[in-house]
Amino acid sequence: MIEIIPAMDLIGGKCVRLTQGDFSRKTVYSDDPLETAKRFEDAGLRRLHMVDLDGARTGAPANLHVLKKVASGTKLSIDFSGGLKAESDVAAVFETGAAIATVGSVAVNQPELFLSWVEKFGSEKMLLGADSRSGKVAINGWQTDTTTPVLAFLRNFAERGVTNAFVTDIASDGAMKGPAVKLYRQIRAAITEIDLIASGGVTSIADIDELDRIGCSGVIVGKALYEQNIKLEDLAKYAG
Repeated sequence: MIEIIPAMDLIGGKCVRLTQGDFSRKTVYSDDPLETAKRFEDAGLRRLHMVDLDGARTGAPANLHVLKKVASGTKLSIDFSGGLKAESDVAAVFETGAAIATVGSVAVNQPELFLSWVEKFGSEKMLLGADSRSGKVAINGWQTDTTTPVLAFLRNFAERGVTNAFVTDIASDGAMKGPAVKLYRQIRAAITEIDLIASGGVTSIADIDELDRIGCSGVIVGKALYEQNIKLEDLAKYAG
């Protein structure tokens, strides 16, 4: 069954959500990330997708103190992203308590460096992040568009031993209009070697079930949880 992964986006140590990656369209949902994480854990969820938006913008992790607090205060398996540009950044994330490091921009700009991290730390501990705008990869916290097609990007890394990836459809993210099912169906049909996590646009249990049917191994849920369009108690059937 598909795994539910709540999202925790951080700016200045606070839980926020952006709409379509726009830093000027920010909503603060909590000043206490640990309390928020505990609510997820109490609902039976086992994983957390933590995004350091400050780090994504500046190119260096800026919310490791939040990672440390949440990792030590819960049993959640945390994947952490944002500003991981050097091997020392990845090592620091693991030392601070993350189970998985999520990398996007480096994988685009320096693929061999990313693959060296996969080899060093293990493919199960590295999550490839692909942010899609109109089918092309975007990087640097969605601020920079590339000409690289998402499908080609994922296929290249699948052939090089990468086993886990999440794909965010930027136009769907935070828009509460449903996920990019067509995109995920295309990816699943073309690339079977990667465990695919969907991200962006999920608004209902029906959305989650549809992503489950097309073969996504996980789904990242953000705004729908914070706005309570999806209630934590409704996710009990996916827990465990």
